[in-house]
Amino acid sequence: MKVLLLVQKEQRVILDALYQAIAEQCDCDLRWLDDDEQANLKRYFREHVELARYERIVLFLRFKKQLKQVGFIRTLPNLVELEHDAYQNYIPCKYTGKFSAYYQRMPWVRVLCSGAEVTRRLQQENIDAVFAPKGYDAAGLWNTGAARDIELGFVGSLKSVAYSGRKQFLEELGKVESLTVTRTESGDEYREMLNRIRFFVSADVGMGEYMIKNFEAMACGCVLFAYDQGSIENQALGFIDMQNIVLYSSIDELRQKLALLRQNSGLAERIALEGQTLAQTRYSFQALGRHIVKALEAPLRQRKPVDWRDRWLGWFQH
Repeated sequence: MKVLLLVQKEQRVILDALYQAIAEQCDCDLRWLDDDEQANLKRYFREHVELARYERIVLFLRFKKQLKQVGFIRTLPNLVELEHDAYQNYIPCKYTGKFSAYYQRMPWVRVLCSGAEVTRRLQQENIDAVFAPKGYDAAGLWNTGAARDIELGFVGSLKSVAYSGRKQFLEELGKVESLTVTRTESGDEYREMLNRIRFFVSADVGMGEYMIKNFEAMACGCVLFAYDQGSIENQALGFIDMQNIVLYSSIDELRQKLALLRQNSGLAERIALEGQTLAQTRYSFQALGRHIVKALEAPLRQRKPVDWRDRWLGWFQH
């Protein structure tokens, strides 16, 4: 299958290994689009893309730029969207409800969505959503066996509005526990920091799904304490509380389980090992690349013919 995969040239999360894993499973033309190219897709396709060459066109671009170009985007044939941010559709933020409105304009498009519950909700809205979870880069992140000199820690951003729940939770936890909150560069520095942390606190509060950071921490051998995103998410991912992950829904519950594991190092080690094994076997980008290509190969819904309104909108959108 010949696939055109368009991705962001400047992206906060480094996903090159995922793109490479997809490319290894199909005949993939991978292209990185800069901000200007993403902002004018009509011009980009006119100048650089021969549509007839591709059996699938996959977009993994900035949603806020795509939102302004839906009139043109819905004219693209064999379209699939790779979606890591649709959880924002269902939380209070500037994109609340906008993902639904966007995809309902083109119900024949397949949406590969990173959240199981978000996938289910989009399906209920007659959107062709398929669950394609997040994962981690096994080539860059692993358990080095280093001494874990940080008992309780978090590594990552707290700046985005979407992370407001995370920020508030970690600040409250820091008042009652010795919590290290830090940021690092990607690559070696990030891997080394994760390998210093014994108990990693993931606080995806109010997001409805587990972010990439969870799989990265598990793969590096941390005992992952994760804010509980619900049974649908946990069952889909194979997360089992106190077996391969520690789930909590409040600071009190987190502290109770933390106290238990401080007293039972054997249990903590087993949870860390089973979490690491789960991440390695199911959530490496290599494994996810295979899963995504299978979802691309499945037949798409029949596309509605382009009408005069689409041509009119496409004409005025750049």
